[in-house]
Amino acid sequence: MIYLDNAATTPIDDCISEAMAAFLKQNFGNPQSQHWAGRAAANAVVSARDKTAHILGCKPEEVYFTSGGTEAGNAALKGVCAAHGKGSIIISATEHPALIESAEDMRKFGVEVIYVNPDNRGIVSPQTVENAVKDDTFFCAVMYANNETGVIQPVKEIGEICRARNIFYYCDCVQTAGVLPFPTQYCDGIGISSHKFYGPRGFGAMYIKNGSKINRFISGGMQERGFRGGTLNAAAAVGLAMALENAENNRENNNAKIKALRDEFVKRVLQEVKGCVLNGDKTLRVPSNANISFEGCDGANILFLLDLEGIAVSTGSACSAGAVTPSHVLTAMGLSAERAKGAVRFTFGKYNTIEEVEFTIGAVKRAVAKIRNNKK
Repeated sequence: MIYLDNAATTPIDDCISEAMAAFLKQNFGNPQSQHWAGRAAANAVVSARDKTAHILGCKPEEVYFTSGGTEAGNAALKGVCAAHGKGSIIISATEHPALIESAEDMRKFGVEVIYVNPDNRGIVSPQTVENAVKDDTFFCAVMYANNETGVIQPVKEIGEICRARNIFYYCDCVQTAGVLPFPTQYCDGIGISSHKFYGPRGFGAMYIKNGSKINRFISGGMQERGFRGGTLNAAAAVGLAMALENAENNRENNNAKIKALRDEFVKRVLQEVKGCVLNGDKTLRVPSNANISFEGCDGANILFLLDLEGIAVSTGSACSAGAVTPSHVLTAMGLSAERAKGAVRFTFGKYNTIEEVEFTIGAVKRAVAKIRNNKK
């Protein structure tokens, strides 16, 4: 079996699951409880928060644990909208559905949603964002790297534009955590999800800059300093912090290995399969991602044939799986519906090998040839 869908999720490292096990069995207490069992879990959460904050480059009280990147995006956008009331918000047209759907939810409450498109490389220019700003704009969301194409955005420049105009800038860093340095100094909010860097699923973290005008998203008890109600998963907090630390400590080596595999795959496929093209900027992208469109093919059919050979890939965001319309990311870049429909996303991870790359290249060639021959 060959797994090339690491942008969707990664396998949890053994050392992470082992560290978490102690807080599922021995130190299983509720972190809010005042007895010995609760204190052990609470101490672990404090340590995990401190470690996460150190890597993010912020204060521990600016870190909130969440169920993942989707909740973080919802909490930031809806929380800021609730605090400001009516006005306008700016959203990249290539954002994750967590932000786009949240924005559409807020439209029902009178918030004006302004979408900004990228160029044909998938890059949202700072000038485009600046041109979209209105007197009543109070929120902007442009992700660090796109989950479908891997294209890296100019977050520093966008953040500076927002800072100068007192606009809350939220940066989805789900695809860049452990891959690129965090742009915390240019952002008011950041979201990450631990299952993207070999940690537990269903858990993430959010940075919210102190002093930000934002309301809580999940009401309940006083967990997360009253910002997010609900019993905290101490084991997952331990797992996230450890996985993030491991990813940061091994970032250079992991990136070099993954990029070499990805580059070899892209080079060979573009050379050996006629009528295919890499989507998105060729250099400004995370090292794992190869989004390729195959002329005369439906990406879903390629996925199916590769799956029959034991190869896991995707046709876009896992959160959009099952959608019958072409990728909103690729069409926002100005690509035709046919090219978008023929796209397949291959995303490499630290456990992939050159032998898997070789086998996948052959499988892609067989799949494309079969589909094209069936159309004759």
